This record gives sequence, C-alpha cells and structure tokens, in this order.
Amino acid sequence: MAESHAKTTIESVREWVVEHKLRTVGCLWLSGITGSIAYNWSQPIMKTSVKLIHARLHAQALTLAALAGAAVVEYYDHKSGAKADRYPKFLPMDAYSHEDS
Repeated sequence: MAESHAKTTIESVREWVVEHKLRTVGCLWLSGITGSIAYNWSQPIMKTSVKLIHARLHAQALTLAALAGAAVVEYYDHKSGAKADRYPKFLPMDAYSHEDS
C-alpha cells in the first residue's frame, strides 16, 4: 500500500514538473549556483572571481541539461498525444472548419 502512495506522489511531482517546466528550470539553476558557490567557497586556493565564474558555469551547464530534459518531455507529450486533450477546451474547432456549407 505504501508503494502505491509513493507512486501517486511521484506521478503528482512529474505532472507538476510537466506543467511548470520553466519554474523547474529556474529552481534547478538557483540550486545549482547555490551548491556550486558553496562547494567553491570550500576551496581556499581559488580567487573569489574564479569561484564565481566556476559557479556560473556549473549553473549554466545544469540549466542547459534541464532545458534539454524539458524539451524531451515536451516532445514525448506531443508525440504521445498527452497534450491533445488540453487544447480543445481553448479552441472551438467548429468555428475553423474548412468544409463548404
């Protein structure tokens, strides 16, 4: 029973990430730069400017990976038709019919 609860929790997290891709990428960037600064600050040999440059590069690499992951999710959502149910409620297809009346 605990496994089904974990599955629904994981599924709900996945759905949130799919709905909020840019927020997810932003949070990953923020956590990446924070973690990198924390790690680089523990290196006493580096100058402060080098620490900041390394932190920016690490966060940038993490952001590119997150954007690539979001693109893959978006591609599979479109390919599987998972998004097909969302759009009809916004676009009345009868008004754009190409048939002659």
